[in-house]
Amino acid sequence: MRRFTSRMVLVSLLLGLGAAPAVVYAKQAPAKAVKAKPKKAAPPVTAAGKKKLAELYAGYKFGMTKDEVLGVLRKQLDQQYEEKIKGTTDVTAQDRLRSEKKGELARISQSYITFQGKRTGWDVSIIEEEFAHHTGESMLERWENSGGKNQRRFFFFHEGRLWKMLVSLDVSILPEDKKNFETFEKVMQGQYGAGDVEPGLITWRTSEFHVRAVDKLATYDALALVIEDPRVKQDLVAIREAKAPKKKETSSIIKAVLETDKSDSMEINPNSGAVDAVLKAQGGRK
Repeated sequence: MRRFTSRMVLVSLLLGLGAAPAVVYAKQAPAKAVKAKPKKAAPPVTAAGKKKLAELYAGYKFGMTKDEVLGVLRKQLDQQYEEKIKGTTDVTAQDRLRSEKKGELARISQSYITFQGKRTGWDVSIIEEEFAHHTGESMLERWENSGGKNQRRFFFFHEGRLWKMLVSLDVSILPEDKKNFETFEKVMQGQYGAGDVEPGLITWRTSEFHVRAVDKLATYDALALVIEDPRVKQDLVAIREAKAPKKKETSSIIKAVLETDKSDSMEINPNSGAVDAVLKAQGGRK
């Protein structure tokens, strides 16, 4: 602790002087390489599993524009509300349902957002890892609460074309002892077949689409299914990496003084002019 405190004092003094000390590290034996266990190959998706996974498209197609997606939504709402309107002879109730349908479509349309650098509420949310800024990405969302469902669907676009959808599943009906990844994994693989399992994640891959089952229980008390176009994802990952802000590097002076992992002991060259100045400032060597 005493040596660490001395180093911290030295860092402060050196930063004030603006000079870098000559630092000599003791040699350290190279660490032995630890061989990672080979990961098991992901099982192939069966024909039955692929058909079931494809149901996540729900009438939408990759490559659709925002307006085309809204067109599909409009047809779905027409069908949904047509049954409700036919179910009553009350003219006032029918007008109210028509107005409700119009308002729902307007709300969905108004949810459209482009990610251009301005921080949004979605930057800290269940979809926070599903998009990036300054990469031509945008999103639309709607609540799907018909047919016994109570879930939320997010539509992700790149350069104006649909390439991914995330469905946030309704977990409110699950008892607390069933809200865990083990139960989620069992249910998902029971429904879609064996997948590539990692902590908090199951992935199924086909040539046309990939599907991820994502555990967000710890952070957002949520579970989600994601279907995405692997070709667009590959291109987009490269774009995100190129556009990502550069990380600030730690000062070389602080690195030299505090990087104790490189050696068990560290020796400051007494011939360094910076060290002489520090000693003189402290009333040491003349």
